Amino acid sequence: MSNIDIGIDLGTTTVLIYTKEKGICLKEPSVVAVNTRTGQLLAVGSEAASMLGKTPDKIRAVCPLADGVIADYELCEQMVKYFLKKVSESSMVKPRVAICVPSGITDVESRAVIDAAVVAGARKVYLVEEPVAAAIGAGVDINRANGNIILDIGGGTTDVAVLSLNGIVTKASLKVAGNRFDEIIIKYVRDNYNVLIGKRTAESIKIGVGSVAPKLEEMEMDFRGRNLMSGLPQKRTIRRSEVREALMDPVIQILQAVRSVIERTPPELVGDMINNGIVLTGGGAKLHGLPELVRKVLKIEAYLAPNSEECVAIGTGKLFDFTDEFSDGIVDSILYPHSR
Repeated sequence: MSNIDIGIDLGTTTVLIYTKEKGICLKEPSVVAVNTRTGQLLAVGSEAASMLGKTPDKIRAVCPLADGVIADYELCEQMVKYFLKKVSESSMVKPRVAICVPSGITDVESRAVIDAAVVAGARKVYLVEEPVAAAIGAGVDINRANGNIILDIGGGTTDVAVLSLNGIVTKASLKVAGNRFDEIIIKYVRDNYNVLIGKRTAESIKIGVGSVAPKLEEMEMDFRGRNLMSGLPQKRTIRRSEVREALMDPVIQILQAVRSVIERTPPELVGDMINNGIVLTGGGAKLHGLPELVRKVLKIEAYLAPNSEECVAIGTGKLFDFTDEFSDGIVDSILYPHSR
């Protein structure tokens, strides 16, 4: 793996890794399973995700990231090390690694990400803010004096930014994203059907009948859960209009964040945005009807980027072609001498 550069989308729910030679070479859940008695690492990624909610007391399957930042440093370090080893052809040469982070990340949280990557085997680490990576991955030309607005909805965070001349002009980050959508569906089903469902079922409902489209085409979907009164399994049916009702509140919060960013943007760049439209990236942006709702509420054209779920990882991997050009949005690990 001589002189390999690796881009990592270290997401709250999914880790994606990109290299120039292979493209997206890894896409696995951000889950780690450990033995609680010995501390032994039992599984990482897809295998660990299959254990969620099904483990005995001696096994713990957890997500080491929450809301886009590290919640369990030790487990995150082991996860990154495992994934780097999985995509590396040799352990002799340490790679340069670029990792995307939310726009609202603090210095302490940034340091934790860099430390985890260095301990995991990175030679040098770059942090790139998610909207910058998403723009690069979506093929947006951000090196001209032309305003482009990116709305990236991931699992743990939503990031909004206006980019121009290889820099971030205005930005916002909020901890309302795909995971929050799932939590709200779980709450809605519990409150209205008296049935408890898990995150996987909630995600299936979101993908199957979830929508925020202004003009709704009604659909239904069966789901299974545990009746909270009897304690027994139960099968019920939920309608798309019900899911829309539940999801509108977090989606409106996201649109308010976009509006806030636009209001703080210089008027010349706002004119550009009307021509360029809003680019939606991230897995959460695939929610049915979201581009149409953005157009209706914000009066600006909006479209979902191709391969939206992979845009951040692709842009992070391509970062090494741009590191000398960006005026904002990138933190170089050279700021931390121990990481050299």
